[in-house]
Amino acid sequence: MFLPVTVYSITMAATMLDPYRFSHYSLSMVLERITSDIYWVLIGILVLNLFQKRHHKQAEKKRVATLGLALLVLLLNVLFVVILTTGLPHWSALIALVITGAVAWRIRKRIMVFSLKCPSCGIRSDIRTLLFFDDNLCTDCRTQQEPAREPSEPEVQEAKPHEASHVDEIDWDLWEPDETAVLCYIVKDDQVLLIHKKTGLGKGLINAPGGRINDDETAAEAAVRECREETGIMPLDLEHRAILNFQFTDGYSLRGHVFFASDCSGDMQQTAEADPFWIPVSEIPYDQMWEDDRHWLPRALDGTFIIGKFIFDGETMVSKSLAEGMEV
Repeated sequence: MFLPVTVYSITMAATMLDPYRFSHYSLSMVLERITSDIYWVLIGILVLNLFQKRHHKQAEKKRVATLGLALLVLLLNVLFVVILTTGLPHWSALIALVITGAVAWRIRKRIMVFSLKCPSCGIRSDIRTLLFFDDNLCTDCRTQQEPAREPSEPEVQEAKPHEASHVDEIDWDLWEPDETAVLCYIVKDDQVLLIHKKTGLGKGLINAPGGRINDDETAAEAAVRECREETGIMPLDLEHRAILNFQFTDGYSLRGHVFFASDCSGDMQQTAEADPFWIPVSEIPYDQMWEDDRHWLPRALDGTFIIGKFIFDGETMVSKSLAEGMEV
């Protein structure tokens, strides 16, 4: 897919060097034409990648390959735009092609995964096999080889989120929470501010101050507001430290943004929603908290950004998945 773009670009560059055809084109017009056409190629590659997502179990490598091709096309376009906008000599387009080609060579193993022929029988691949199956096998060869393949982990079937018993059964890319909430942990002088929760979800458990995000506020603003409302203390120097996705078996779903604060102001007070208290970090009572806390909170306290996915049946954790990530 990148080859036609390169061939086209080389052809147009050759036009610039042809003395006869040079009179019919301005160099700027040639590069402008290339950059204009490349946008359509880029859009086509990204649309293909969206279709490949529907076959994500069979086309994972080819999804990566199409993203790599899209980046190469984007790189080439950026280089051409730089040449046009900075007034560089137009033969610099050849240097841009060489740079893009060098990058393509470095990632060739990731993008050269498409095959026009079945590697088993040599028959010409149909378009579906070419684009959506990593093994590049034709339908007949794939059918014949499936029974002989090495046994692997059982394929997890996607289920409706509230029917799932394992986090891998949920398509988290499509999953949407019913509500979004925040938690705010204030950690100061090796002590952490927690609350005995009196109302709402998790009533009777120990947790950090927090609650739902209003439509007119950001997650960070909600963390400050909820902490002040429940404890009388204002957190300072907030840091986003975790994203936690919860699916409950009764159908309810929640996404939680977790913030940590290293300083605070105000006087602690009991409220109708919570009884706040300070406790040493080393003595956090995980046995009186939500079951997931003992798995992700220690890592978040160490400064790691955590992305968590959980299934709960009431207050009982059914399944979990934790990953270290970057703030989004």
